[in-house]
Amino acid sequence: MSDKKEFTVEQTFRASPAILFKFLTTPSGLVQWFADHVDKTGDKYSFFWNGVEERAEVTMYNENELLKMQWEDEEEYILYRIDKSEVTGETILFVTDFAEEDEMDDQIQLWESQLEDLAKCMGG
Repeated sequence: MSDKKEFTVEQTFRASPAILFKFLTTPSGLVQWFADHVDKTGDKYSFFWNGVEERAEVTMYNENELLKMQWEDEEEYILYRIDKSEVTGETILFVTDFAEEDEMDDQIQLWESQLEDLAKCMGG
């Protein structure tokens, strides 16, 4: 059993949920903000950072709304949930991930930085 704790970060985007979802699900979108290289076969992804491979499988999928990737041989997962603000019309991405308690702040900062990169890739 893992000692990692769940956390969620959010970011708003001036793009449609459909455009955002492409950046979360396609290798060409993911390499722009998430990993150095991405391979995808069916529901299985291989992510590469500095030559190290991590594998994940999509376990929940609702186009333009929800994506859950379960890491291979681990309890942890990444959950992307997309919502649309009724007030501003902006698209909101909620990312749920896991971290050790003493690494929580660093992991949150890393996600915030990555989501800012994603926003720049999408033009704002």
